[in-house]
Amino acid sequence: MDQLVCMRSFLRVADLHSFTRAADALGVSRAVVSTHVAELEQHLRCQLFHRTTRRVGLTSDGAEYLARCQRILAELEAADETLRRTRLSPQGRLRVDVPVVFGRALLIPALPKFTARYPDLQLEVQFNDRVIDLIAEEVDLVVRVGAVREPHLVARRVVTTRLLTCAAPEYLRAHGVPAEPEELRRHKLVGHLAAGNRRAHKWQFQRGAVRKQLSLTFNVAFNSVEAQIMAAIRSAGIVQTMDLVVAEALATGRLEVVLREWSAPGAPISVVCRSALRDSPKIRVFADFATELLLQYRRRVDALLD
Repeated sequence: MDQLVCMRSFLRVADLHSFTRAADALGVSRAVVSTHVAELEQHLRCQLFHRTTRRVGLTSDGAEYLARCQRILAELEAADETLRRTRLSPQGRLRVDVPVVFGRALLIPALPKFTARYPDLQLEVQFNDRVIDLIAEEVDLVVRVGAVREPHLVARRVVTTRLLTCAAPEYLRAHGVPAEPEELRRHKLVGHLAAGNRRAHKWQFQRGAVRKQLSLTFNVAFNSVEAQIMAAIRSAGIVQTMDLVVAEALATGRLEVVLREWSAPGAPISVVCRSALRDSPKIRVFADFATELLLQYRRRVDALLD
């Protein structure tokens, strides 16, 4: 006997005072409803209904059992609804890791709307420019610059960046504007240190089918993209970095693009999570949120560089 099924048949008969009407409401035959009630009475060892040819009424035992069944099934429906809301509505702790510049320039300004829309999320955000191990550091989702090769991760590639070479207007007025990549050797340069080997990245250039990679000497190099940009804004030298990183500085005139025709393809930016969490509502809503921020910025940069 499926007791819950039998209880539901019993409740419907009690509500409608008819086995026939209960069967119609449940979409089953009258015989099925009669069997359910009979099984329930046999299980309980008591009679639940007075049956006549004209009407079905509850016995005293039936009335007492009806009240208890109503409470039990109401609790069960409430539990089901709570779980459905949990599955459909994002809630709980969400730990994310984002590049510093992305976090400060894009994420923080947009967070109030996100948190207002999802008040049951407890968002924990860490900023850094290194590639982390999501499992070891117990992070749910990252915005990652570069390739994603780990088989246990799911990546949504959102945008592909371009490498721009830039400098502050004050620096260019004082030192001149390079016309070719090789002329950079006569300039002060601000480099970026790779996270793994602490060596400064080589600079990339492309014009049509011509590609160049230059090993350059840097007057100063940082392990932080944000520090690299801030130094360039303060006329420390020329910098090469992703277009999305310098969009704000270009829009406000604090940096200018040099060697514009030599811009080269940069790294992709992806939203990444552990494969086991890919269907989680909280992962989905934050991934969509981060994706839209990156796409908005992509459109803004494209308009700026046209």
